[in-house]
Amino acid sequence: DILVDGKLCDCDIVVNCKVGDPIPLEVKLTNWSKHSVGPFALTVTPYQDYQNGVHNYELQDAITFVGSNTFYIDSVKPTKDSVYFGALLFLYTGDFYLNIKFHEDNCSRELPSSWFCLPSVHVRALESV
Repeated sequence: DILVDGKLCDCDIVVNCKVGDPIPLEVKLTNWSKHSVGPFALTVTPYQDYQNGVHNYELQDAITFVGSNTFYIDSVKPTKDSVYFGALLFLYTGDFYLNIKFHEDNCSRELPSSWFCLPSVHVRALESV
């Protein structure tokens, strides 16, 4: 599950937030396999979608992470949850998306396939009142 500002996100939901306010980001992973998985890294990458097949990933002047955009995970035990917290700060208004990718540190251990199907999260940064 992915939560932005406390709201559960999937591909059909747009989360509104205010420019200049830190926005909590929570990623909850559930390991339904019979084996522990890990170590691996989880990276959150913001981008803008221009709706013509072009994505802009050069957003260092528009979005910043409070802390890091990468979470390093030792392992997730079988049938257990693991939750990772971060925060984003939007500096300009606009529609942004968050792409979440996994990077395995050990090729011999497979991550659950459902983890590779996480939705891109749509966040709309609005002007503060």
